[in-house]
Amino acid sequence: MKTVAHQNSRGMRQLRSSRRGTTLVEFAMVLPVFFTFVFGIVEYGRLQLVSNMLKTACRTGARLGSTENVTTAEAQSRVEEILAAALDTDDLTVIVKDASVFDTPGPYPASATDFNALSDIELDDAEPRQLFLIRATVSYNDIALIPFSVLNGVQLSGQSLMRHE
Repeated sequence: MKTVAHQNSRGMRQLRSSRRGTTLVEFAMVLPVFFTFVFGIVEYGRLQLVSNMLKTACRTGARLGSTENVTTAEAQSRVEEILAAALDTDDLTVIVKDASVFDTPGPYPASATDFNALSDIELDDAEPRQLFLIRATVSYNDIALIPFSVLNGVQLSGQSLMRHE
């Protein structure tokens, strides 16, 4: 009986020692996939954070710009001040445009190029009830913690339309 137990014990040791290499190979194969998944979740969360901050900053800047005696530069600097907590403002583009085109029927601006083509406006000189747009854009590559090549060239933007008082 001792010989059978001794043989089983020795067989288990051999099985465990031959399994060590397999475990290491499995670990080496799973680890990159796991880290890519985890870093992807972190990067997506950061992308959503910056996107929401762009929208909030534009809304806040537009609220400020809708009041009397506020210049375009003051509204733009308010947007940049809010966004400075999350990104480098040197990478940020903030535009303030006359959005009266939305008060008329017809095709409306839909792309970044269309918005940039709108005429500039000085908020201090804007007419009462005149519609204006504040838009902030930043490149994904400029805010990425872990750049994913799939998102190269992607622009994150936020905008707000408001009427001047």
